[in-house]
Amino acid sequence: MDTLSYKTVSANRDTVKKEWVLVDATDQVLGRLTSVVAKILRGKLKPDFTPHVDCGDNVIIVNAEKIRLTGKKMDDKEYIWNTGYPGGQRKINVRGQMAKNPAVVVEKAVKGMLPRNRLGREQFRNLHVLVGSDHPYKAQKPKKINLNSIR
Repeated sequence: MDTLSYKTVSANRDTVKKEWVLVDATDQVLGRLTSVVAKILRGKLKPDFTPHVDCGDNVIIVNAEKIRLTGKKMDDKEYIWNTGYPGGQRKINVRGQMAKNPAVVVEKAVKGMLPRNRLGREQFRNLHVLVGSDHPYKAQKPKKINLNSIR
């Protein structure tokens, strides 16, 4: 019996092949879009996925202003932060954040689905969310994917 076929392949920084992926967010539901993007960033869709290595792809999300939220989340979902001063708690709902910068809504949703450690922060740097359909990453030749085919 050949035991070489049973060896577990563990990826490392040298053997990982990172690609560029283009995702169009037009009429996509926010949670469904970001869960698939988080899987791509982590590399979970690759056959040589290794949990402790950044083996995910670089993801470009265009048309972030055209995402959808179901129900009353546009008005009910709030982002809360504190300025650090007494009484400095601030809130903004999704509708207000979409008016200011729609890319932040997508970034926060994806960041919440990544690990909370050094590796998660490194994987988050591979995400590029843009408003509009033009992007400055044409030299990387990103491969456009259909999110409905990935589940």
